[in-house]
Amino acid sequence: MANSSPLKMSRALQRRENIAGYLFMLPSLIFFIGFVVIPMVICIGYGFTDANMNSKTAATTFVGLRNFIDLWQDTTFLLALKNTFLIVVVSVPTVCLFSLWVGSAIYHLKGPVLSAFRCIFYLPVVTGSVAVTVVWKWMYDNYTGILNYVLKGAGLIEENINFLGDERFALWCIILILFTTSVGQPIVLYVSALGNVDTTLIEAAQVDGANDIQVFWKVKWPQMMPTTLYILVITTINSFQCFALIQLLTQGGSGTNTVMYYIYYTAFKLTEQRGHFGYANAMGVVLAIFIGILSAIQFKLAKEK
Repeated sequence: MANSSPLKMSRALQRRENIAGYLFMLPSLIFFIGFVVIPMVICIGYGFTDANMNSKTAATTFVGLRNFIDLWQDTTFLLALKNTFLIVVVSVPTVCLFSLWVGSAIYHLKGPVLSAFRCIFYLPVVTGSVAVTVVWKWMYDNYTGILNYVLKGAGLIEENINFLGDERFALWCIILILFTTSVGQPIVLYVSALGNVDTTLIEAAQVDGANDIQVFWKVKWPQMMPTTLYILVITTINSFQCFALIQLLTQGGSGTNTVMYYIYYTAFKLTEQRGHFGYANAMGVVLAIFIGILSAIQFKLAKEK
């Protein structure tokens, strides 16, 4: 009995600690279930219906896979999907490489100089997306934009370029804005990751005759893989979800339509036509599947490294 008493007490203490932990988690768990899990389930369910947001139309009916089949025959959706993948393919590698380069260049700096660089690069992240977009819209302006002024002053162009109205430039202008607003957080993360690299391993590699490239590739890079994986996944998700820039600058025109904007346009601009709300949910499900597949590939590749 004397030996079983401490065991019972430890089990009771562990049970109380588990209950306390779950109680602390409960508010976040309720929020997650109520605003993430349940809406996801509802979205998937509506993807198999002809639902819309117009109460004057007939009741919602189940249409099976019709919405998902129609997606691959919808030229607008296919163009939006192509633009979305182009944004992802261009933005994700450039953001990661540029952030790694800048982080490697400034992490040796000390004190206020390093803080100043961090502030400069991180400022677009904490600045409101609407404010940043308005500034870029002025810079791209066909008549008073500073880009046209600089290019004409340098003799590179003779007539003003309609950056946001010309299909040759519009999507690339969107990608440039997305790039400038996406590099801040990865730079800060890479600076921290480089600062946490085990210096003893670096010194051992240098003693063995390794040059800077070999030290980075064989010692620093493996220790930064968790940070790199996080940056890849977050940047991929943000690129897939590019919406605010499109809405504020082009409204999907000039060949800049993306899946996220097309979902919004289909669900909330075409609600007077039957079936578009369910059709938009089907697009959301397809987009989530693509994001999940790419994220899984990134996780697998990162583990192999």
